[in-house]
Amino acid sequence: MSTDVSNALDPRLPGSPDTVAVFTDLNCSFAHVAVHRLHETRRRLGLEGSIWFDLRAFPLELFNEEVNARPGVDSEISVLGALEPDAGWRLWQGPDWAYPVTTLPALEAVEAAKAQGWHASEQLDRGLRRAFWAEGRCISMRHVILDVARATDGAVDADTLATALDSGTARSAVIAQYRAACDGRVRCSPHVFLHDGTDSANPGVSARWINGDFGIGSPVIDEDRPEVYEDLLKRAAGLAGA
Repeated sequence: MSTDVSNALDPRLPGSPDTVAVFTDLNCSFAHVAVHRLHETRRRLGLEGSIWFDLRAFPLELFNEEVNARPGVDSEISVLGALEPDAGWRLWQGPDWAYPVTTLPALEAVEAAKAQGWHASEQLDRGLRRAFWAEGRCISMRHVILDVARATDGAVDADTLATALDSGTARSAVIAQYRAACDGRVRCSPHVFLHDGTDSANPGVSARWINGDFGIGSPVIDEDRPEVYEDLLKRAAGLAGA
């Protein structure tokens, strides 16, 4: 964790002290762990309704200029799933041709849902993660994204979201988030930023690959400190006076 980002105009930072900016991709297993821990830690600390998560796009497909390969994702599931089994995981059960080739429409939907409030965006983001990781659904598809929105118990107005998706109102914001993350300014998915410039890349988790890189070898977790999430959210609460 570091506190070396102090410029209030830095596009990586959340817009208000009660908001935590979280750069992630939806098909990143490390991000699935991080988002689950953020939600569960916030609940445990009694900060729901006081601290909000601004889920921002870190589109791996744009950084890597290729699909986030299924062999690499599959190799991470048993390792990362063991860290937070309650987040919801299973190996992809559908045919290869149904595997999500892009997360950009889903990332755009999460951004578009912010027009309905932080809660709407958070619930859509979490629902899309569950849909992919736990239910094996193709979140590249418009109808799947809208089905997930309808399943948020009223948190997201799916018709309003459909209009936003069809008009592309959030597309430029997703690309702006990607550009803000370029050149190493955001190091990975996930990377968390607080309003005062405090940041943590892949909070609490140190990992490496053996017998080959992503898609060939296997990940090994050298360190896992979930207590980092409590430190981050308590700091955010202090900034917000919560």
